[in-house]
Amino acid sequence: MTVDHRVGPPSFGDERETLRAFLDYQRATLAMKCEGLGDEELKERSMPPSTLTLLGLVRHMAEVERAWFRRVFEDHDVPMVWSDEIDFQAAYDAGGSSRAEAFGAWEAEVEHSRRIERAAASLDVAGYQPRWEEQVSLRMVMVHVLLEYGRHNGHADFLREGVDGTVGA
Repeated sequence: MTVDHRVGPPSFGDERETLRAFLDYQRATLAMKCEGLGDEELKERSMPPSTLTLLGLVRHMAEVERAWFRRVFEDHDVPMVWSDEIDFQAAYDAGGSSRAEAFGAWEAEVEHSRRIERAAASLDVAGYQPRWEEQVSLRMVMVHVLLEYGRHNGHADFLREGVDGTVGA
C-alpha cells in the first residue's frame, strides 16, 4: 500500500506558482506509483508485446526532464541519460537498470529542472528547442512536461495495479 505524501496545487495562485505546483504534484505521483516496490517488481511488464514498466517510465521521465529543461535552457548538446541520440524509447528498456540508478538519474534531473525554473526571470524566458529548431518559452516547456507526466502517470496507474493490485490517485 502506498501513502499519499503529495502536496496538492493551490486553489489560487499566480500562473508560475500554479504550473510549478501541478508539475511537482505529477512528479510526486510518479514516485508514489513506484513506492514500496523492488527492482523486479518495477521491471514487470504490462502485457506482451509491450515492454513498458514502471522503471522504464521513471527512466523515460528523466530523459524528458533533461531534454526539455537542461537541453533547451542550458546546453543543447548535453548527452541524454540512456541514449547516444535523442531516443526516448531507449529509456523504456529498463532490463539492466536498477531502482537506485533510475531514481538517482530522475531525481537529479528533476532537481536540475527546478533550479532552471527558479532561476528564470519569468515564464517568458526563451530557450532553443534543438529538435524543433525554434525558440520556446519556459511556460511552454512546463506545460509540455506537465502533460508528459499526466499521460505517463495514467500508464503508471495500470502498471502498478498489475504488479500488486494497488489502485488510486
